[in-house]
Amino acid sequence: MLSVMSDAVIAPNPWMLLPFGILLGTIALAPLWFADGWAKHFPKVAFALGAVTLGYYLFGLQAYLRVLNGAHEYLSFIALIGALFVVSGGIHISVKGEATPLTNVMFLLIGAILANVLGTTGASMLLIRPWIRMNKYRITAHHIVFFIFIISNVGGCLTPIGDPPLFLGYLKGIPFWWVAEHCWPMWATGLGILLAMFFVVDSFNFRRAPKPIREMETAREQWRFDGLGNVFFLAVILGAVFIKQPIFLREALMVAAAIGSYYTTRKPVHEANHFNFHPIQEVAILFVGIFATMLPALGWLEGNAGSLLGADPASGIFYWGCGALSSVLDNAPTYLCFLSATFSSFVDHDVVVQVQHLIQTGGADLAGVVGSHADEIKNTFLALQKYHGDQVLAKGVSNEEIEICFLLGNVAFNKYILAISVGAVFFGANTYIGNGPNFMVKAIADHQNVRTPGFVEFIFKYTLPFMLPMLLVVWWIFFHD
Repeated sequence: MLSVMSDAVIAPNPWMLLPFGILLGTIALAPLWFADGWAKHFPKVAFALGAVTLGYYLFGLQAYLRVLNGAHEYLSFIALIGALFVVSGGIHISVKGEATPLTNVMFLLIGAILANVLGTTGASMLLIRPWIRMNKYRITAHHIVFFIFIISNVGGCLTPIGDPPLFLGYLKGIPFWWVAEHCWPMWATGLGILLAMFFVVDSFNFRRAPKPIREMETAREQWRFDGLGNVFFLAVILGAVFIKQPIFLREALMVAAAIGSYYTTRKPVHEANHFNFHPIQEVAILFVGIFATMLPALGWLEGNAGSLLGADPASGIFYWGCGALSSVLDNAPTYLCFLSATFSSFVDHDVVVQVQHLIQTGGADLAGVVGSHADEIKNTFLALQKYHGDQVLAKGVSNEEIEICFLLGNVAFNKYILAISVGAVFFGANTYIGNGPNFMVKAIADHQNVRTPGFVEFIFKYTLPFMLPMLLVVWWIFFHD
């Protein structure tokens, strides 16, 4: 009988990184070289390359558990973005049409704040259609790209709901409000720089527009919201995010909310939003291939991240390392890999054992703790009392939660958690595949005949001249050791 391999012992052949590289290359270049053929045959490419990788894992490595985990992650991913796509498609926002540069900046700022409540996916799906309508008389690629930069990524850096990597950190034991408490300076800096850049670019665009167009842009209309009954289904989806057991209940609730929304939304609302299932179908197919082919890349990263980072790395290495990989891998599993590397690099397991002993004795021996690790033990225990007080009293704290509090309670180490959190969220904006909402926004814009940059153009025309300077400033101010 074949045994199931655990994630810890999987060592993929480096050659198996090729399918992932080929898929990224075709996503980037095929629309430029043969757009019509790619639109017709991209499912075959995604499925074929994914099948090669899955065949290797199932029949070569016999890594059934890893494949099942990857399948569950994909189902959770597509259930969330699919449900949010359907529910947001049932809410129609009529806008005033005052798409001046300043009004656009205010819209993006509100969207960035909302991303921390609805998640970057929820905020993106809710706001992309009114954003396009606001700017319909002069909409260009920069409107879509900066929407992705700000609302689909950087804006959601303040809560675990905001972006999938932060939610995974929350499930691992990072306190809910720790993110907002520590990430807000980076959030404010990065967001401020991007909004300033957008204002300059949009002002030039606005001035170039003919006077009749500018007058149409600033015409007075009325705000109106239709389909607000879907707010209930949106609440169901957001509540389901926090359900871990039993397995698949979370996804079932999301699918049920999507079905309920679709069949209770009036047809005129869907028509006003130009709603159909093509964008989510395209994303679902492409990400089947991405999730499958990136298994070897993530496996290699898990096995080598610790040695690559070194014994005493600067926090900037975590910021740039996690960030760079989040640009081309899905940022959620990349975040988990670097979080695991942080554990292996810095957590002292003797400290974990002694803290667990303190918990079982109710902290009675805390004052008597001495030795070279005394401060680390005390700081870890105090962090546990602050963030997991009820569990400490119930003596039900897991070793994983102790490890997290070891990193959070000792100032010398919590900068690494901060670096990978900001890196994963911010750098997810660098490509269409860095974060789930990016491709969704592009697909909706394409469907509404809005010009969007191709994969390569996105990077060279927008990521490098706009995102990179912002990322450098954030690194220099906050992570330049």
